Amino acid sequence: MANVTNSEISRGAEDGNRNEPQTPAETEKELVRRVQGGEVEAYEELVRTHQHRVLAVVGRVLRGSEDVEDVAQQALAKAYFSIRRFDMRSAFGTWLYKIAVNECWDYLRKKKVRRLVYESDMSEEQLRKMDAAPEDSFGAAQHKEDASRRVEQRQLVDRLLGQLEEKDQIMLVMKEVEGFSVEEIGEILDLNVNTVKVRLFRARGRLVESYRKRMQKRPALRDGLRQGRSEKSV
Repeated sequence: MANVTNSEISRGAEDGNRNEPQTPAETEKELVRRVQGGEVEAYEELVRTHQHRVLAVVGRVLRGSEDVEDVAQQALAKAYFSIRRFDMRSAFGTWLYKIAVNECWDYLRKKKVRRLVYESDMSEEQLRKMDAAPEDSFGAAQHKEDASRRVEQRQLVDRLLGQLEEKDQIMLVMKEVEGFSVEEIGEILDLNVNTVKVRLFRARGRLVESYRKRMQKRPALRDGLRQGRSEKSV
Protein backbone atom coordinates (compact mmCIF):
# COMPACT_ATOMS: atom_id res chain seq x y z
CA MET A 1 0.00 0.00 0.00
CA ALA A 2 1.46 3.38 -1.04
CA ASN A 3 2.28 5.94 1.65
CA VAL A 4 0.30 9.22 1.54
CA THR A 5 2.38 12.30 2.26
CA ASN A 6 1.25 15.34 4.28
CA SER A 7 1.48 17.53 1.17
CA GLU A 8 -0.89 15.22 -0.71
CA ILE A 9 -3.35 15.31 2.20
CA SER A 10 -3.13 19.12 2.23
CA ARG A 11 -3.73 19.34 -1.53
CA GLY A 12 -6.74 17.04 -1.20
CA ALA A 13 -8.23 19.25 1.53
CA GLU A 14 -7.72 22.37 -0.61
CA ASP A 15 -9.39 20.70 -3.60
CA GLY A 16 -12.32 19.72 -1.38
CA ASN A 17 -12.67 23.29 -0.13
CA ARG A 18 -12.67 24.61 -3.69
CA ASN A 19 -15.54 22.31 -4.56
CA GLU A 20 -17.72 23.64 -1.72
CA PRO A 21 -20.32 26.19 -2.88
CA GLN A 22 -19.58 29.80 -1.99
CA THR A 23 -21.79 31.72 0.41
CA PRO A 24 -23.52 34.85 -0.97
CA ALA A 25 -21.04 37.03 0.93
CA GLU A 26 -18.08 35.16 -0.57
CA THR A 27 -19.59 35.38 -4.05
CA GLU A 28 -20.07 39.12 -3.63
CA LYS A 29 -16.48 39.62 -2.49
CA GLU A 30 -15.27 37.66 -5.50
CA LEU A 31 -17.37 39.89 -7.79
CA VAL A 32 -15.93 43.00 -6.15
CA ARG A 33 -12.38 41.72 -6.68
CA ARG A 34 -13.18 41.08 -10.34
CA VAL A 35 -14.58 44.61 -10.73
CA GLN A 36 -11.49 46.04 -9.07
CA GLY A 37 -9.52 44.10 -11.65
CA GLY A 38 -11.40 45.83 -14.46
CA GLU A 39 -14.22 43.38 -15.24
CA VAL A 40 -17.30 45.46 -16.06
CA GLU A 41 -19.57 42.41 -16.35
CA ALA A 42 -18.96 41.61 -12.68
CA TYR A 43 -20.23 45.06 -11.70
CA GLU A 44 -23.35 44.56 -13.80
CA GLU A 45 -24.04 41.45 -11.73
CA LEU A 46 -23.61 43.42 -8.50
CA VAL A 47 -26.02 46.06 -9.83
CA ARG A 48 -28.64 43.42 -10.62
CA THR A 49 -28.42 42.25 -7.00
CA HIS A 50 -28.67 45.66 -5.36
CA GLN A 51 -30.45 48.05 -7.74
CA HIS A 52 -33.94 47.37 -6.30
CA ARG A 53 -32.87 48.36 -2.80
CA VAL A 54 -30.96 51.38 -4.08
CA LEU A 55 -34.05 52.61 -5.92
CA ALA A 56 -36.24 51.95 -2.89
CA VAL A 57 -33.97 53.88 -0.52
CA VAL A 58 -33.50 56.80 -2.92
CA GLY A 59 -37.23 56.87 -3.65
CA ARG A 60 -38.04 57.13 0.04
CA VAL A 61 -35.56 59.93 0.67
CA LEU A 62 -36.63 61.93 -2.39
CA ARG A 63 -40.34 61.22 -1.99
CA GLY A 64 -42.28 62.43 -5.04
CA SER A 65 -39.22 63.63 -6.95
CA GLU A 66 -39.01 62.90 -10.66
CA ASP A 67 -35.23 62.55 -10.29
CA VAL A 68 -35.24 59.33 -8.24
CA GLU A 69 -33.93 57.14 -11.06
CA ASP A 70 -31.29 59.71 -12.04
CA VAL A 71 -29.98 59.96 -8.47
CA ALA A 72 -29.96 56.16 -8.11
CA GLN A 73 -28.03 55.80 -11.39
CA GLN A 74 -25.60 58.48 -10.25
CA ALA A 75 -24.99 56.56 -7.01
CA LEU A 76 -24.35 53.34 -8.93
CA ALA A 77 -21.95 55.15 -11.26
CA LYS A 78 -20.09 56.77 -8.37
CA ALA A 79 -19.75 53.39 -6.67
CA TYR A 80 -18.28 51.91 -9.85
CA PHE A 81 -15.66 54.62 -10.23
CA SER A 82 -14.79 54.44 -6.51
CA ILE A 83 -14.72 50.67 -6.12
CA ARG A 84 -10.93 50.41 -6.26
CA ARG A 85 -10.89 52.25 -2.92
CA PHE A 86 -13.42 49.86 -1.37
CA ASP A 87 -11.46 47.77 1.15
CA MET A 88 -14.20 45.18 1.85
CA ARG A 89 -14.13 45.77 5.60
CA SER A 90 -17.92 46.12 5.30
CA ALA A 91 -20.37 44.43 2.94
CA PHE A 92 -20.46 45.88 -0.57
CA GLY A 93 -24.20 46.52 -0.24
CA THR A 94 -23.72 48.58 2.93
CA TRP A 95 -21.03 50.65 1.21
CA LEU A 96 -23.23 51.12 -1.86
CA TYR A 97 -26.31 52.21 0.11
CA LYS A 98 -24.20 54.72 2.01
CA ILE A 99 -23.15 56.26 -1.31
CA ALA A 100 -26.81 56.33 -2.41
CA VAL A 101 -27.98 58.07 0.77
CA ASN A 102 -25.17 60.64 0.50
CA GLU A 103 -26.18 61.31 -3.11
CA CYS A 104 -29.71 62.01 -1.86
CA TRP A 105 -28.50 64.48 0.76
CA ASP A 106 -26.39 66.25 -1.89
CA TYR A 107 -29.40 66.41 -4.21
CA LEU A 108 -31.62 67.88 -1.50
CA ARG A 109 -29.02 70.46 -0.51
CA LYS A 110 -28.60 71.57 -4.12
CA LYS A 111 -32.33 71.76 -4.70
CA LYS A 112 -32.90 73.29 -1.27
CA VAL A 113 -35.90 70.98 -0.95
CA ARG A 114 -37.73 70.77 2.33
CA ARG A 115 -39.71 67.52 2.51
CA LEU A 116 -41.63 68.14 5.72
CA VAL A 117 -45.43 68.34 5.48
CA TYR A 118 -47.53 69.75 8.31
CA GLU A 119 -51.23 69.73 9.16
CA SER A 120 -51.55 73.42 8.32
CA ASP A 121 -50.34 72.73 4.77
CA MET A 122 -53.20 70.34 4.06
CA SER A 123 -56.35 71.30 2.26
CA GLU A 124 -59.86 70.36 3.43
CA GLU A 125 -60.08 67.88 0.56
CA GLN A 126 -56.87 66.16 1.72
CA LEU A 127 -58.23 65.98 5.27
CA ARG A 128 -61.41 64.39 3.94
CA LYS A 129 -59.31 61.75 2.20
CA MET A 130 -57.43 61.05 5.41
CA ASP A 131 -60.75 60.76 7.22
CA ALA A 132 -61.50 57.70 5.09
CA ALA A 133 -58.37 55.83 6.23
CA PRO A 134 -58.94 53.00 8.75
CA GLU A 135 -57.94 53.66 12.35
CA ASP A 136 -56.07 50.40 12.85
CA SER A 137 -53.63 50.76 9.95
CA PHE A 138 -50.45 52.56 8.95
CA GLY A 139 -50.75 51.42 5.35
CA ALA A 140 -51.11 47.63 5.69
CA ALA A 141 -53.86 46.97 3.20
CA GLN A 142 -56.60 44.57 4.20
CA HIS A 143 -57.99 42.09 1.68
CA LYS A 144 -61.39 43.74 1.56
CA GLU A 145 -60.00 47.17 0.67
CA ASP A 146 -60.09 48.36 -2.89
CA ALA A 147 -57.28 50.08 -4.77
CA SER A 148 -58.41 53.61 -3.91
CA ARG A 149 -58.35 52.86 -0.19
CA ARG A 150 -54.82 51.49 -0.47
CA VAL A 151 -53.75 54.67 -2.24
CA GLU A 152 -55.26 56.75 0.57
CA GLN A 153 -53.43 54.66 3.15
CA ARG A 154 -50.15 55.18 1.33
CA GLN A 155 -50.77 58.92 1.24
CA LEU A 156 -51.47 58.89 4.97
CA VAL A 157 -48.24 57.02 5.71
CA ASP A 158 -46.27 59.44 3.52
CA ARG A 159 -47.75 62.44 5.32
CA LEU A 160 -47.02 60.97 8.73
CA LEU A 161 -43.45 60.19 7.70
CA GLY A 162 -43.17 63.71 6.31
CA GLN A 163 -43.43 65.13 9.82
CA LEU A 164 -40.22 63.37 10.88
CA GLU A 165 -36.69 64.57 10.30
CA GLU A 166 -35.35 63.30 7.00
CA LYS A 167 -32.79 61.02 8.65
CA ASP A 168 -35.50 59.51 10.86
CA GLN A 169 -37.68 58.92 7.79
CA ILE A 170 -34.97 57.01 5.99
CA MET A 171 -34.08 55.02 9.11
CA LEU A 172 -37.68 53.88 9.55
CA VAL A 173 -38.04 52.92 5.90
CA MET A 174 -34.72 51.08 5.88
CA LYS A 175 -35.64 49.14 9.01
CA GLU A 176 -39.37 48.47 8.57
CA VAL A 177 -39.73 48.34 4.78
CA GLU A 178 -36.35 47.33 3.35
CA GLY A 179 -35.28 45.09 6.24
CA PHE A 180 -31.89 46.61 7.05
CA SER A 181 -30.42 45.71 10.44
CA VAL A 182 -29.68 48.47 12.97
CA GLU A 183 -25.97 47.75 12.43
CA GLU A 184 -26.29 48.32 8.68
CA ILE A 185 -28.32 51.50 9.21
CA GLY A 186 -25.71 52.82 11.63
CA GLU A 187 -22.89 52.19 9.18
CA ILE A 188 -24.75 53.72 6.25
CA LEU A 189 -25.80 56.86 8.18
CA ASP A 190 -22.61 57.19 10.27
CA LEU A 191 -24.43 56.61 13.57
CA ASN A 192 -23.64 54.18 16.37
CA VAL A 193 -26.05 51.31 16.95
CA ASN A 194 -27.46 52.70 20.21
CA THR A 195 -28.24 56.03 18.54
CA VAL A 196 -30.06 54.21 15.73
CA LYS A 197 -32.13 52.22 18.25
CA VAL A 198 -33.06 55.33 20.24
CA ARG A 199 -33.97 57.36 17.15
CA LEU A 200 -36.06 54.52 15.74
CA PHE A 201 -37.91 54.19 19.04
CA ARG A 202 -38.61 57.94 19.21
CA ALA A 203 -39.59 58.13 15.53
CA ARG A 204 -42.13 55.32 15.97
CA GLY A 205 -43.52 57.14 19.00
CA ARG A 206 -43.90 60.38 17.04
CA LEU A 207 -45.67 58.53 14.24
CA VAL A 208 -48.16 57.03 16.66
CA GLU A 209 -48.75 60.40 18.36
CA SER A 210 -49.25 62.18 15.02
CA TYR A 211 -51.70 59.49 13.94
CA ARG A 212 -53.71 59.82 17.16
CA LYS A 213 -53.92 63.58 16.79
CA ARG A 214 -55.22 63.23 13.25
CA MET A 215 -57.83 60.72 14.35
CA GLN A 216 -58.97 63.04 17.13
CA LYS A 217 -59.73 65.68 14.50
CA ARG A 218 -62.01 63.37 12.53
CA PRO A 219 -65.22 64.08 14.53
CA ALA A 220 -64.64 67.84 14.24
CA LEU A 221 -64.13 67.52 10.50
CA ARG A 222 -67.30 65.46 10.08
CA ASP A 223 -69.33 67.95 12.18
CA GLY A 224 -68.04 70.82 10.05
CA LEU A 225 -68.97 69.03 6.84
CA ARG A 226 -72.44 68.22 8.19
CA GLN A 227 -73.00 71.83 9.20
CA GLY A 228 -71.97 73.01 5.76
CA ARG A 229 -74.42 70.62 4.07
CA SER A 230 -77.25 71.73 6.44
CA GLU A 231 -76.67 75.39 5.66
CA LYS A 232 -76.80 74.66 1.93
CA SER A 233 -80.12 72.84 2.27
CA VAL A 234 -81.82 75.71 4.13
